[in-house]
Amino acid sequence: MSNLRKYAQNLKKSVAALIAFVFFGFSAQANDILVVGQIAEPKALDPAAVTAVNDFRILMNIYDGLVRYKDGTLEVEPALAESWTISDDGTVYTFNLRSGVTFHDGSSFDAEDVKFNFDRMLDENHPYHDTGPFPLSFFFSAISSVDVIDASTVKFTLNEPYAPFLSNLAYPTGLIVSPDAVMKHGKDFGRNPSGTGAFQFEEWKSNERVVVTRNADHWDGQAGVDAVIFRPLTDGNTRVAEMLAGGIDLMVEVPPTSLSEFSGSEFTVVEQAGPHVWFLILNAKEGPFADKKVRQAANYAINKEAIVNDVLEGTAAVAAGPTPPAFAWAYNNDLEPYPYDPEKAKALIAEAGAEGAELTFYVTEGGSGMLDPVAMGTAIQADLEAVGFDVKIETYEWNSFLGEVNPGLEGKADMAEMAWMTNDPDTLPFLALRTQSWPEEGGFNSGYYSNPAVDELLNAARSSTDQAERARLYQEMQVIVQDDAPWVFVANWKQNAVTNSSVKNFNLQPSFFLLLKDVEKN
Repeated sequence: MSNLRKYAQNLKKSVAALIAFVFFGFSAQANDILVVGQIAEPKALDPAAVTAVNDFRILMNIYDGLVRYKDGTLEVEPALAESWTISDDGTVYTFNLRSGVTFHDGSSFDAEDVKFNFDRMLDENHPYHDTGPFPLSFFFSAISSVDVIDASTVKFTLNEPYAPFLSNLAYPTGLIVSPDAVMKHGKDFGRNPSGTGAFQFEEWKSNERVVVTRNADHWDGQAGVDAVIFRPLTDGNTRVAEMLAGGIDLMVEVPPTSLSEFSGSEFTVVEQAGPHVWFLILNAKEGPFADKKVRQAANYAINKEAIVNDVLEGTAAVAAGPTPPAFAWAYNNDLEPYPYDPEKAKALIAEAGAEGAELTFYVTEGGSGMLDPVAMGTAIQADLEAVGFDVKIETYEWNSFLGEVNPGLEGKADMAEMAWMTNDPDTLPFLALRTQSWPEEGGFNSGYYSNPAVDELLNAARSSTDQAERARLYQEMQVIVQDDAPWVFVANWKQNAVTNSSVKNFNLQPSFFLLLKDVEKN
């Protein structure tokens, strides 16, 4: 190790200890504090109000849900609920709650709190519904009522069988917040969070850090470090430089071209496959991409193999459709990715009379699961221009980017980068491909794609309790969507992170969340 790097790491330890003393009122060594390099500033710390994995990575350490994903899997296990029963018809879920749990603000957790959380999200007449927005409330649209049986028992009644219900409860949107804190802070709750998780909120200094400290009373045991500092470092090269200099202990989403920087014994690179899709939303409502032939042409025009191999350094595979192959039981193995065929693209463009069409392309500087978005955007621009399009890129910071894209591309842009890490084959298509998920309806179908056959298949799949039948429906949906080409299907990514040698017990999760309770430093 160079003297410069030793100096940088010693300096970091001194700064961490100073931060602990000044802000938390206790003396701490650097081994007590984990510093994490995030990809962006969080939008909020209210699990009902956000959609990005960047935010979820913090929230999963502050809050608990009724259930959670078992370590290393997407299988559901108990959390705040010790057990549950499901009615024979699949419409009633009754949860038996863990006793003796308290929120970070000191209030006790019980069934009334569970009801408050879901009523707040789903009932427009709830007195604290205006503390939203609730962009992923679609996850729980099947709930018709939440009823308190007694202090330790709560019952959910669904309007029809809903296969992803337990999985969605384990997703961050299902995390349980303190009603007392919501009532105290109102719309500012997202800056003053309170949950039951392994860490409790201490400080959020915009564009500098979010700090959480160990919850000594956590029902599942104490965390391995006293505090975690989440630092927003949007630029990938900056995260790499900070990691090499010792300014952070753990960084997520290592730029593929930088992985070789961490090959020594001072660092550990961690990789984990998961259900990820990187795609381009195409504006199917207006402009050139309102024509299916032009959407298909874009899929033929972009050399996705070159992007995967040259830009992403082989850390991803070319995507064939809207469903990640990580969902092996629901994935359609008969689908082949659109081949790179610029001549075919030119022919389709000519048939549609779209030669020389001007395209506005929204690109983010860096964001949740977006890999190397600027480099990828530039490569995509070059490929599209090579078949005759005139492409103008507009680049945005991550949260600004979401503010432009999520409300819909109509009247603004022809295409936009996007990536989703999801928990069930239902989630992404249901929220982003149904007609009923257009932005005006509260969904994320920002390109305004619509196909009644897809709508019917998705509605049938989520209400089926037979996994084989669900698989058949999803596989049929994938064939239609690939042909309709509402997106350019780019890549399925293998997530990565790097830690320094002092970090122990860290593992990535297929959910793409950061679970830091068991992490230690020495």
